[in-house]
Amino acid sequence: MKEEDKKMLLSDKRVIEEINRHRWIESEKAGHDIGFERASCDWLDRFSNAWMEYHMPKRKTSASCWSEPKTTAGKKIQAAKR
Repeated sequence: MKEEDKKMLLSDKRVIEEINRHRWIESEKAGHDIGFERASCDWLDRFSNAWMEYHMPKRKTSASCWSEPKTTAGKKIQAAKR
């Protein structure tokens, strides 16, 4: 994961809540507080891509640009106008 993606995620309050939850769970498993640094590294490595796909579906997880509209046979799919 790129550094800019990590910084963007760590500025999101929802991500911090997820990391703190992960810290609690992993600390319980370890029998001691693993600390925010270790928990954040572990969460970013293991869960950040899935989190981004779910919470930021238009953002590519491996790049820093927004995804292009899906295409079918070379034509862009457009929403039907009502």
